[in-house]
Amino acid sequence: MSTNNMNFSGGANAVQGITSKLGGAGCGLIGCGGLILLLLIVGGWMLSSYNGMVTEQQKVETAWSQVENVYQRRMDLIPNLVKVAKNVKNAEVEGVIKTIEARASATQVKIDPTKMTDEDLQKFQSQQGELSTALGRLMAVNESYPDFKFPEAYTNLMTQLEGTENRITVERKKFNEAAQSYNTKIKRFPGNLIAGMFGFTEKPYFKAAEGADRAPEVPDEF
Repeated sequence: MSTNNMNFSGGANAVQGITSKLGGAGCGLIGCGGLILLLLIVGGWMLSSYNGMVTEQQKVETAWSQVENVYQRRMDLIPNLVKVAKNVKNAEVEGVIKTIEARASATQVKIDPTKMTDEDLQKFQSQQGELSTALGRLMAVNESYPDFKFPEAYTNLMTQLEGTENRITVERKKFNEAAQSYNTKIKRFPGNLIAGMFGFTEKPYFKAAEGADRAPEVPDEF
């Protein structure tokens, strides 16, 4: 269970306390029975709502773990790519590789999905985005020289990297969908009352980077 969620026993204790007070008040059998039934219905709704929010939150956390997995796969490919690319005698490739090496060391940010804020996610996205831009330039260089005989190992790594970049896009989309479903559930009335009682807070979204709709350009100088 996430640390930001209070134990549901608090809500159950509250219902039990109200029931005890009603019993002590000496209300009539029918009146007390009706009130107890109402409390049971409300308690059941609270339990159902709480469990539903927990389920949605678990989906967000699972989606985030998949996002981390594909980013880690990219990080695992980069050392081999850099090693092979250093043997490619191409000035543009050499320049981009230097940028990739500089950016790779700055992408080790880890986020707790149970406590993530919009600021956390935007920082993570910004750092990863800088690396994505550098890798995009490397792909563009590769496509700009169709007659250049790049080593087979380099070509294979670029193919794997391109597939990983596509997978990152897919998993980020899935995360946003899970976050939207969760956020909708905790913000709708009367579910938002339960969310407030038990500490369920809104999850941030991945946002499209500025210029994401444009193909990467290869600069004349690095």
